[in-house]
Amino acid sequence: MTTQSEAKKSTSTEPKWRSGRLTGVSGGEHAHWIKRSAARAHLRASGFKDEDFKKPIITVVCPYSNALPCNNHFRELSDLVCAEVERRGGKPFVCGTPVVSDGETMGSDGMRYSLISRDWIADCVEIMHEAYAADAVIALGGCDKTVPGVLMPLARLDAIGISLYGGTILPGCRQGKKEGLDAQSIMEAIGAYGAGSIDIEELHDIEKCSLPGSGACGGMFTANTMSAAVEALGMALPGTASGPAVTRDNEVTSQKREDCQRTVEQVFALLDSKTHTREIMTKKAFENAVTVVLAVGGSTNSVLHLLALANEADVDLCIEDFNRIADRVPLLGNFKPHGKYHMADLHTAGGLPILMKELLDAGLLHGDCLTVTGKTVAENLSSVSKASDLTQDVVYPISKPLSPPGHHITIIKGSLATDSAVLKLSGKVFDKPFKGPVIVFDGEGPAYDAIMGGQVKPGQVLVIRYEGPKGSPGMPEMLSPGSALVGAGLGKTVPLITDGRFSGASHGIMIGHVTPEAFVGGPIALVENGDMISIDAVNRRVDLEVSEEVLTARKACWKIPLERQKVKGLLAKYRRSVSSAHTGAVTS
Repeated sequence: MTTQSEAKKSTSTEPKWRSGRLTGVSGGEHAHWIKRSAARAHLRASGFKDEDFKKPIITVVCPYSNALPCNNHFRELSDLVCAEVERRGGKPFVCGTPVVSDGETMGSDGMRYSLISRDWIADCVEIMHEAYAADAVIALGGCDKTVPGVLMPLARLDAIGISLYGGTILPGCRQGKKEGLDAQSIMEAIGAYGAGSIDIEELHDIEKCSLPGSGACGGMFTANTMSAAVEALGMALPGTASGPAVTRDNEVTSQKREDCQRTVEQVFALLDSKTHTREIMTKKAFENAVTVVLAVGGSTNSVLHLLALANEADVDLCIEDFNRIADRVPLLGNFKPHGKYHMADLHTAGGLPILMKELLDAGLLHGDCLTVTGKTVAENLSSVSKASDLTQDVVYPISKPLSPPGHHITIIKGSLATDSAVLKLSGKVFDKPFKGPVIVFDGEGPAYDAIMGGQVKPGQVLVIRYEGPKGSPGMPEMLSPGSALVGAGLGKTVPLITDGRFSGASHGIMIGHVTPEAFVGGPIALVENGDMISIDAVNRRVDLEVSEEVLTARKACWKIPLERQKVKGLLAKYRRSVSSAHTGAVTS
């Protein structure tokens, strides 16, 4: 047993871990040791021994749920991380968070909670890390919102910490076929069934084969986009963004086990060097992340999430920066939904470092940015082969890209989106202006029903509104109507415009994040059936071709639809606090 004299001596000689505020035995005065007796009693009841009070406390963020494949293996990953923390002389405190599957809630009211969960996850981590005065964070991320959600509080708090991706899912395969199936496959199969292109038996077969086990959706969809962005940002170990979560037998891969061990090792190195998150998450680091997102052909959701992360880090990143960077960065990643490969194929080819080395050698990355390794981006990549030196077609060379700069994610504006909107091209040639009559719906459900019922025709512009951060509330993804358009053969002839957002699996002519949103009376709220909308990707414009006088008259009569006015609980709180998608839909 530790005597009072021993405790008094130890408080003046032991390292001053921040967690000493909780335990009272790691620095500070003897009076503080006395004061924290009750806290230590509770910790002893939780399993602490005398020697444990001198160890650093590591918050292990574990956004686990058995409800979804993206994160249903996270208890095992968390156990691996916790065991390694103990082995290296720390004490892990596990922090659970909500987890919302976009794929499962898509097209339902549950999807309202998906983007909301990102900020709620961040708040959960802040609560646990600060309440227990922990010394560092290891943040596991898997599904779409957990990857940015667990990193946001590290930037907010300028904590010492590191992120670790739970891994991508392997491609699905139907018996006797070589095709690589994924979440995109089943969503578009629904649209194909509605159009009569496949029968119910084939739809059911695709349903059963699309997702073979644990891991995040396999193409360059939102989760894999954000894992790439976080590695490029310098907040995850090189090579950890692309690895599969599990084997074909649904067992955690040896690579992911090794990732857990190396991540724990590195968090202790960060503690020793006292390297804090904001030393890594700088403006130039965010520019690297945006560059990689554009080069891989990533999800439009990355715009929201990188803006939110920058906001937490007090970095001056704005939505217009995406165009500035896009003007220099070509599309190199041959990934679904625009290409043919999955994230697991990138891992086999050499991982994200082969793409980053390609960009670095072309002068498109800031090589001097510090990373969680304690080295710079250039130092991390010094012995890596670039994509163009390898025999593979997963990542194209700079000299012969899939498409030139400015042909992936583009920020546009105009009389329909006076602040901004996000256009996803993914390499598609869209060099001629498009103009068409509007068919407008106040919500995703009626629009989906109209597509499946054959009411949407080639050449029309489909507008879905009141799905923004405040309007829905929650800014759900429009993957269901978007996939139905593609499945019905309308993906190349019917633009979809919304103040909601899109899944990383969405493709076609997609314009989302229209701001100001309909709920606050933005121009999209004033659109009527038959109005003409023009889209000019080259000049980055989207315009509602209605006179100012007509719009003024419509605005005078405009009211928020009754069904959108009344919400309660968390949805009401979110509506009151959330900002515009133009600034990342943040709540802080």
